[in-house]
Amino acid sequence: MTTSSPRQTVSYLMRRFGEVGIQPQTRYGQNFLIDINLIDLLVQSANLRPTDIVLEVGTGTGSLTANLAARVAGVLTVEIDPHLFALASETLIDLPNVTMLQVDALKNKNRLHPELLAALEELRTRYSPGPLKLVANLPYNIATPLISNLLDLPVPPESMTVTIQKELAERIAARPRTKDYSALSFWIQSQCDVEIKRIMAPTVFWPRPKVESAIIQITFNPELRSRICDLSYWHAFLRAMFFHRRKFLRSELLSAFKGRLSKPEVDAILVEMGFAPETRAEELDVAAMLRLCDRMRSQFPDWKLPG
Repeated sequence: MTTSSPRQTVSYLMRRFGEVGIQPQTRYGQNFLIDINLIDLLVQSANLRPTDIVLEVGTGTGSLTANLAARVAGVLTVEIDPHLFALASETLIDLPNVTMLQVDALKNKNRLHPELLAALEELRTRYSPGPLKLVANLPYNIATPLISNLLDLPVPPESMTVTIQKELAERIAARPRTKDYSALSFWIQSQCDVEIKRIMAPTVFWPRPKVESAIIQITFNPELRSRICDLSYWHAFLRAMFFHRRKFLRSELLSAFKGRLSKPEVDAILVEMGFAPETRAEELDVAAMLRLCDRMRSQFPDWKLPG
């Protein structure tokens, strides 16, 4: 099987873009992966099976889409750029298991687009019980909200194998007490196993981005998610605990539960949980943060993130 159909090289991309008179759009984060070996690695790392359903965000010219379609039951590919959507349609027109959607994958930073959700549901019904996987060269500007919102679904993708900024990959995979450890690290690691597969130089993309990239694999782990009693509460709690980076956990709790807890009451909770007064959120591991979240939820089950 060929790596992609057609092979996505610089000469191919420049020729196709020239034929229709368009240029890559920086506002859409259009940087095309042109290293054939890395395209192979992205696809192979996804461990695709004939029964799988694949979501691709960022159709581009459709070359990766065609590669994926040859390996799985069905592909839903999403492209925001109407010009690229039309270009990819020519490549994908004869592939009956490819569904194309011309829409922004995000309704807003906290919600996936309803059309995307409806199309996913339709595909899951059509190809049931095939598992869903995200495989994509993700536009940098939507990677964080897309991954976060997919993990908010009742049934998230079985895995997400994607190219993203190296800096973002390092935040996702970060460990406690490191500068990259954040609410995003907690949110993803509390539900998934994470592995950075490869760091990539700007030279493997066209146009070249200004930063390094990475192929990362995020594998959903149902046992990890089963520890979370209330997914929405947990998500909001994490954002609250990192609202002011580097502040003490004591201050974050006081701010998040303003009007509900006094300073002595917060201090008593920290003592109860075994945390020192100067503890910061990034010093906790997932299990410890989950314990604290459950403790707050038991006392304030109706709490919501302020604002």
